[in-house]
Amino acid sequence: MMWRRKSAVAVTGVALSAVAAMGGVSSAQPAPPPPPAPLATPNTDSCPFAVAPAPAIDLSEVPAPGDTVPPPVPVPANPVGGDKLGGCGIILPEAAPPLPADIVASGWVLADAESGDVLAAKDPHGRYRPASTIKLLLALVVLDELDLDTVVTATAEDANIEGSAAGIGKGGIYTNHQLMQGLIMASGNDAAHALARQLGGDAAAVSKMNELAADLGALDTRAATPSGLDGPGMSSSPYDQAVIFQAALQDSTLANLIRTESAEFPGFPKDPTIPGDEDRPGFMLANDNRLLYNYDGALGGKTGFTDDARHTYVGAAERGGRTLLVTLMGGEATPIRPWEQAARLLDYGFALPASTSIGSLDQDATDYAAPSLARTPSPAAPGSVSAVGPNPDNDSTAMKRIALGTVGGVVVVGLVLGAITLNRRRRQRVLFRRQRFPFRR
Repeated sequence: MMWRRKSAVAVTGVALSAVAAMGGVSSAQPAPPPPPAPLATPNTDSCPFAVAPAPAIDLSEVPAPGDTVPPPVPVPANPVGGDKLGGCGIILPEAAPPLPADIVASGWVLADAESGDVLAAKDPHGRYRPASTIKLLLALVVLDELDLDTVVTATAEDANIEGSAAGIGKGGIYTNHQLMQGLIMASGNDAAHALARQLGGDAAAVSKMNELAADLGALDTRAATPSGLDGPGMSSSPYDQAVIFQAALQDSTLANLIRTESAEFPGFPKDPTIPGDEDRPGFMLANDNRLLYNYDGALGGKTGFTDDARHTYVGAAERGGRTLLVTLMGGEATPIRPWEQAARLLDYGFALPASTSIGSLDQDATDYAAPSLARTPSPAAPGSVSAVGPNPDNDSTAMKRIALGTVGGVVVVGLVLGAITLNRRRRQRVLFRRQRFPFRR
């Protein structure tokens, strides 16, 4: 049988060669396609995301019938964290070495988690969608308001929520601590829904998240969903992600969840309405953050992705008595994964002197009173590379300028009128923040 197969192949090869020689079939192979152009780091020097994230590419941010799209989150008149952080391009300390290669996130922040010093950044206050990294803000709210020992029975709505899932099921019995494990370790939207339900539902949970963001000084942030699924008005920034992550690292319970590699997770009973359904056994829940397994001194972090947000990431590590954190937004998974880009930035930060600072995470939000809707573009950073093709957000036709000016003028008037009331409320809330997070100045 083997001889016959070889003979058949040989005969076929001879026949095809003969046909090719007579011109019946071309023997030339087509030229291989050119290699794809290397992914370039988006150029943000012109502040394309100073007011709002890039337009959505899907229908995730279309408001429900009867609702309207909220206006952009107000931009503080002064950059939170210091004047240098008002730049939109790459911001480095004086005499700093070149950045590592392959950092393709549109915006990022590298900071000391203990001192709050920002070591380096790119578009730190640019508005981006946070995706699942916003779950850390939900987790902080849960730790403030819920008992982790409380036992919860999951609903079908919990189990069937859109997106990533920890694996809870209808009728499953879970403690809030186990739901938090599913939320943080596996980025479970199902766990987020079950926790938000106890906070009064999605709308109530989102309201509490936004109130806490303001208390922390994360003034670029507006959560639209508890889980990080995109929704109308969703916004955050690399700086805000660093502020929220710093708070998460300072909470011992949440910090422990972030660095847990694996944990046993309960199963759930069969659904009697489904013929032939069976009970689901418990299983081992694994942390989906690869930095935790592959970086010396890693303390964990949080991953995120949606089609509109692209890749987002926060991570931290401790070396030589220093704890650094890094946040990435508007990223891609090529040429290296986001956690690998974070690792390179962490290496870069640990090599900088401990006294390095271009700004601070530990700023009182009440110092940034009058909001505006503009930021001055920063000078082009040495070595910055423009994204492939023109940026549609930078279109400056006359009609768009007129429309933007008209809408912006109306919004600014409303913002100025509300600034006094807003700041009075923030000054009241800052008393709570100083008690809840005493490490923040």
